[in-house]
Amino acid sequence: MLLEQLKDIVGPKGWTTDPGDIQSRLTDWRGMVRGTTPIVISPVSAAEVSALVRACADAGVAIVPQGGNTGMCAGAVPDASGTQIILSLARMNAIRAVDANNFSMEVEAGCILEKIQNAAIAVDRYFALSLSAEGSCQIGGNLSTNAGGINVVRYGTARAQVLGLEAVLADGSIVSSMRSLRKDTAGYDLKQLFIGSEGTLGIITAATLKLYPQPGPISTALVAINSAGDAVRLLSFLRAEFADAIEAFELVSEYVFGLVVKHIPDTEMPLEDTAPWYVLMDVAIGGNEERLEAVLIRAAEADLLSDAVIAKNSTESEQLWHMRHAIAEAERAERKAQKHDISVPVSRLEEFLQRGEALLADLVPDAQLVAFGHVGDGNLHYNVALPEGSEDGTLVTTAIYDLVDELGGSFSAEHGIGSLKREYLPKYRSEGEIALMRTLKRALDPKNILNPGKVI
Repeated sequence: MLLEQLKDIVGPKGWTTDPGDIQSRLTDWRGMVRGTTPIVISPVSAAEVSALVRACADAGVAIVPQGGNTGMCAGAVPDASGTQIILSLARMNAIRAVDANNFSMEVEAGCILEKIQNAAIAVDRYFALSLSAEGSCQIGGNLSTNAGGINVVRYGTARAQVLGLEAVLADGSIVSSMRSLRKDTAGYDLKQLFIGSEGTLGIITAATLKLYPQPGPISTALVAINSAGDAVRLLSFLRAEFADAIEAFELVSEYVFGLVVKHIPDTEMPLEDTAPWYVLMDVAIGGNEERLEAVLIRAAEADLLSDAVIAKNSTESEQLWHMRHAIAEAERAERKAQKHDISVPVSRLEEFLQRGEALLADLVPDAQLVAFGHVGDGNLHYNVALPEGSEDGTLVTTAIYDLVDELGGSFSAEHGIGSLKREYLPKYRSEGEIALMRTLKRALDPKNILNPGKVI
């Protein structure tokens, strides 16, 4: 029997069928999708993953790889058939090696992101990926969705943080390219097949990550602006002053920060007067707050901002960023909203917001826009809370995605496709792109046992 075979591979500590233990793994973070499974298997090595996948492949049973299960598109949840096996990477959580002189680190897929960040700090290095869920998300999941976060404006997405990768294919074979090189043109860059594929082409088991020098003291500021267009112009202004020293540049609406103050204890806005929009920024300029203040004063004289506050110390900086990181929790506490993780060229962000506002006013006048995001890289979380009992969700989502597509953007910027967005992929990607994706899926997973029902 397959289940007994899987139990033998991982030993008594590597599996559970207890409903209480499994419960939290059967739904996504947002509670949008619910599935079921007969067992959760937790291997401790790539060799065990290989044996598990081989056994499931022989039996024709599907596997759902799962990390911290913090995703927004239900990409790590089994279906309702009760036949799919959850393969948890949580026990594969070792940091195998840190090479400070090479600015690299070798980690297993189950490592918590925050643990990786701290390991880099311990050797005076910096790992650039930073997300609201960094205390619970796992690096394997981050890579499988090509996660973004707040530092993309300077360092790029998760894809840009990877030097090497180890993955298990659908037949159980292990592909290891755990090299730590910056230059390597020997054949195809195979690791990029698996980054962003959400476990549908292979199961990521380890990675060699890129580290950076510590950016030094960070200056944090919250500025009030009158329009999202001013955020784009302010970013251009600051880039001319600070070049690539801008670590993060987040746009948040007045309404969204209001939700945070309403639902998250011990939070308050540090500016006396309200504004339609705010930008929260980090700038790595050696802690020179006087320089930042002078630049922001010039920006105010150019009518790019109406008010600003600069954090005087790390405590104040942490308080500001706590408000930003608490947005998802505050939004969920208020009411459910249609999630739209979109991106457009930065230069067209203002146009998107203006046309999007008119679109919503026409389609669902009573809807509430919940908008925030990483304006530095054109990624906006354009969420819409519909009136109670409204059935216009699909209509609104399609209209927003159509507008995004018209402006040359993407309907999925950093959250992936999972099962919730799968129907939109053929609509907004060309026939050639979809055909190539399907060719890759058939070639690498001919039995369709790796996370079926996700992405493609």
